[in-house]
Amino acid sequence: MLDHVTANVGDLEQAKRFYAQALAPLGYSMKMEFEGGAGFGAGEGMADFWIGSSSERGATHVAFSAPDRAAVDTFYEAAMAAGGKDNGPPGLRPHYHENFYAAYVHDSDGNNIEAVSHRPE
Repeated sequence: MLDHVTANVGDLEQAKRFYAQALAPLGYSMKMEFEGGAGFGAGEGMADFWIGSSSERGATHVAFSAPDRAAVDTFYEAAMAAGGKDNGPPGLRPHYHENFYAAYVHDSDGNNIEAVSHRPE
């Protein structure tokens, strides 16, 4: 079971704005802030996605579960509006399985952020 993922970012304030806007359609919000970082989570749960300012940056891939395909579409639109760069628009990826519907964006640090639904609709 995955407990949490951290993406290291160069501009913490920009990253907080980006993730707050991009992840809102998936039910995520900022749960806590601390010097040099922030944690995001869905619903009433704990933060399971963290961002932190670090000189040791590298591309991270994080896939967020979406409740349906519409949420994947909305995530992509929100992430692009927040300054994300396209890395694969919403659509089926049947090479994974017949219902794998995902969208991919890069944040300003090159992290690959995905929203995916495995539902048939």
